[in-house]
Amino acid sequence: MSLSLVQSRALLGLNAAAVTVEVHLANGLPSFTLVGLADVEVKEARERVRSAIQNSGLEFPNNKRITVNLAPADLPKDSGRFDLPIAVGILAASGQIDAARLAGHEFAGELSLSGELRPVRGALAMSLALHGAQVRTKLVLPEGSAEEAALVPDTHVYRAKHLLDVVSHFLPEVADAPAPAPAPGWTRVVASPIQVSAHYADMADVKGQSGAKRALEIAAAGGHSLLLKGPPGSGKSMLAQRFAGLLPPMTTLEALESAAVASVGGRFALKHWAQRPTCSPHHTASAVALVGGGSPPRPGEISLAHNGVLFLDELPEFPRAALEALREPLETGTITISRAARRSEFPARFQLIGAMNPCPCGYLGSSQKACRCTPDQVARYQGRLSGPLIDRIDLHVEVPALPATELLQAPPGESTASIRERCTQARARAIARQGKTNQALQGQEIDDFLLLDDAAAKFLNVAAARLGWSARSTHRALKVARTIADLAGARTTQVTHVAEAMQYRRGVGA
Repeated sequence: MSLSLVQSRALLGLNAAAVTVEVHLANGLPSFTLVGLADVEVKEARERVRSAIQNSGLEFPNNKRITVNLAPADLPKDSGRFDLPIAVGILAASGQIDAARLAGHEFAGELSLSGELRPVRGALAMSLALHGAQVRTKLVLPEGSAEEAALVPDTHVYRAKHLLDVVSHFLPEVADAPAPAPAPGWTRVVASPIQVSAHYADMADVKGQSGAKRALEIAAAGGHSLLLKGPPGSGKSMLAQRFAGLLPPMTTLEALESAAVASVGGRFALKHWAQRPTCSPHHTASAVALVGGGSPPRPGEISLAHNGVLFLDELPEFPRAALEALREPLETGTITISRAARRSEFPARFQLIGAMNPCPCGYLGSSQKACRCTPDQVARYQGRLSGPLIDRIDLHVEVPALPATELLQAPPGESTASIRERCTQARARAIARQGKTNQALQGQEIDDFLLLDDAAAKFLNVAAARLGWSARSTHRALKVARTIADLAGARTTQVTHVAEAMQYRRGVGA
């Protein structure tokens, strides 16, 4: 048969679009043509496939006119993931393997010149997308990618180490001939239960800073964003790096979502399974590095921090465009990257932890060292954070510098495990009451689930009017108050909870 069809998938964000690799062999001048809106690395597959087939001891149809079409033609294709399906299609079209037995299988993998299979980016995302769309198929993937894809429940994944392993499984059946022995590199991959071994730095290492620790506990219990402000060396980074350990353990769905984004970004590692990510980009990072982009669009730091923590140290030093790009994801939990030819949507449900100095020299208001900044310099430095961005950060916390005596003589603080237990219980109360975290409440849900006492409502109305709060500031203070009530085990939100929440809504310039 001179025509064969092989199924594969193209990644568009976290979606896996079906791609049919059509291979036709015809008489004429020998050539190898690849069409179907293929990117440069896909067109280079011609040389890799030719060498892989020949070096594997198989016959490459050098005397034929080879045409490979990647359908649909208007869907962009990138990466070397189509090497394996192209090679399988050529072998099927030339009769070296049984084309009929390819039905029900989908292939992805990059070929080396020797025929070895190399892992591809986004195998877990592809498997998760197929599972979400309830597509039943058998995936044939290289070693490394197959283990990723098999993490998704109820998937049929086969691992192949070499092109010959794939060929031996699809050889034509010969009547009265014994069944061929399975290739040593061909294996059905079944995900065994993974031992979750998430390791986080312990909060007990932080001495003092009870106010900042309390704010971290509230943020972890309710899913709130947090801004730490204090002089250099006061412990802001140390606190932020331990914040992920306070969050409740990841569910299987959350672990799969985070792993899928990491797989698309090429950062997935099995040892980090079910460990909440903490992304800490340098303050020179661009807006594209934070939100994602490129061609094809790839996830940025905010998506790689999905279900985890995005820690931005030296927050005012980030480019203004990068900071302003965080405003929409903080509200919606997703980021849509639109380009002329492509549009991709990535999840971005992260908790923002920002850290900053109060002034350029860092010692404004410090009792240990005098500030040498002028008022204009202080105003200009703090003005790098726009009002709309500050308004979207729920908790603003001062982190003062500790005197040497307290730092050296203070006993270890409370452990991460005990704080995480309280946060988990408080978040469980919120989930049982409203099905989501307090930070995610919107519109009418705030009125329905806040359970605000009359005295607390009157107190908040007077305070918000005097402080000139926006509607967003008022709502965010209410959500924080509801989280404080959940930590206290209270059914209603009371005056004491609202009063504490108001202490965390002080602006940068306060």
